Amino acid sequence: MSVVTAIQITIDGRPVEVPEGSTILDACRSIGEDQPTLCYLESLTPVNVCRVCVVDVEGSRTLVPSCSRQVEEGMEVATDSDRVRHSRKMVLEFLASSTDLSTADPIVGEWMDRYEADPSRYGPPSPPSVDRDSRPAGHHHVSDGLAAETVYQPPKIDNTLYMRDYSKCILCYKCVEACGEDAQNTFAIAIAGRGFDAQVSTEFDEPLTNSACVYCGNCIGVCPTGALMFRSEYELRQADLWHEGEQTVTTTICSYCGVGCNLELHVQDNRIVKVTSPLDHSVTEGHLCIKGRFGYEYVQELGDLATTPIDIVLSEARRK
Repeated sequence: MSVVTAIQITIDGRPVEVPEGSTILDACRSIGEDQPTLCYLESLTPVNVCRVCVVDVEGSRTLVPSCSRQVEEGMEVATDSDRVRHSRKMVLEFLASSTDLSTADPIVGEWMDRYEADPSRYGPPSPPSVDRDSRPAGHHHVSDGLAAETVYQPPKIDNTLYMRDYSKCILCYKCVEACGEDAQNTFAIAIAGRGFDAQVSTEFDEPLTNSACVYCGNCIGVCPTGALMFRSEYELRQADLWHEGEQTVTTTICSYCGVGCNLELHVQDNRIVKVTSPLDHSVTEGHLCIKGRFGYEYVQELGDLATTPIDIVLSEARRK
């Protein structure tokens, strides 16, 4: 039986004891001091790209990502120093000035207020780039300096299950990891390009329908900004019929096989509008297959019986 060593550290002047191998984020959460995170998820390998979770460690020349930096004996951590607050403010401003965060988790707006982030000071957003997909490899777009450069582009709608709006993508890598070795092991997508031309892409930039994608939807399940979204949710949002505050969530077990995946059915107006899975499920850790995530339509197949606005939108989305 192995013995777990306890590590003593200090967080904002408070002594904390955590098991060896814990991260600074783990230690912060153990005392109820959660830190902002966008690219971090318990079921995925930390990649340290969003930089909103950075903290000050005594003796460190630079700020360190709390999601991946492991604790060390005697470590002194400051989570709200001037340097930390300024860094988080700048990161949030850069993200909000270049991407559309309108469908991100509401807590992002709370972080913007907490750190007094003001993306508007970079100027009005530049117009959508309709030619992003046709630019040659290595292309570098030169900004005119009058507007805030953005990644705005038309949404990609090429299947009936989910859509991709990369104008909302912050390149957090969560979808890439969920598609890769952390969950699905399909490796259908990766990050291609650099700077403002960096984006999630399939191998050889093939259309998604010609790629290795198996439509498990695990990329949707981990996306923090709504860049990847159920077609049902997208169409209801477009029709101004998406009312998340009125939805109920019912937990059940997927009936397609014997694995026993837990499903969370999001129901609005007595209609299933999307399916998720709890992150703390001991088997799937929030991940599902195509049947579990999208195979619920047989429950409410309406055909010509669709009469209410929400039924009409959902039925038309399945035909497109």
